[in-house]
Amino acid sequence: MSRPLVKVCGCNSAEAVDAAVDAGADYIGLVHYAPSPRHVTLEQGAALRARVPSTTKVVLLLVNEQPLPTAQAVDAVRPDIVQFHGGETPEWLGLLKRAVSHELWKAIGVRSAATLTDTLRYRGAADRILYDAAPGVLPGGNGLALDWSLLTNFRHELPWGLAGGLNPDNVAEAIRVTGAPLVDASSGLESAPGVKDPGRIRAFIEAARGG
Repeated sequence: MSRPLVKVCGCNSAEAVDAAVDAGADYIGLVHYAPSPRHVTLEQGAALRARVPSTTKVVLLLVNEQPLPTAQAVDAVRPDIVQFHGGETPEWLGLLKRAVSHELWKAIGVRSAATLTDTLRYRGAADRILYDAAPGVLPGGNGLALDWSLLTNFRHELPWGLAGGLNPDNVAEAIRVTGAPLVDASSGLESAPGVKDPGRIRAFIEAARGG
């Protein structure tokens, strides 16, 4: 298996962005969702995006936004990728995909094998599916893990990644069990909610690359 890609999500400070870039993250996630402790305003997101070199891609995470706020957010932050983490339908993403040139990702909370089959509806609408734990208090970033064994024999028909409860201690095993081509962590890299720990970021990326 080729080297897994790594996304550090929920970066909401210059220190977090710099730590992720320095550690070699492939993707940095900016969360524009007010209830999250990792929320950044559009102004903050644009400033953080400007710190990221072209060798690292920026993912803007939105939750159940309407078309106009989505367009405003994308225009302000200018991410490489837009990730949707709410109840966005394949039809809605399909319409958006025809209107923008950005890569679109869709996060799905996995409850059972049936959820995996349901993700096939996003063919042609999403460029990548992120399998996450089923939603808790927030749509994501709850530190909850999904049942990795559900993914072991599933035939993926879309590019995909694994999120949900990943941290430096379990990411290598998660990759071994699932064969994930991309891993995505947020709360597992923090010293407190919304506060990224540079040491944990580096340890996570090193473990993922070694896994």
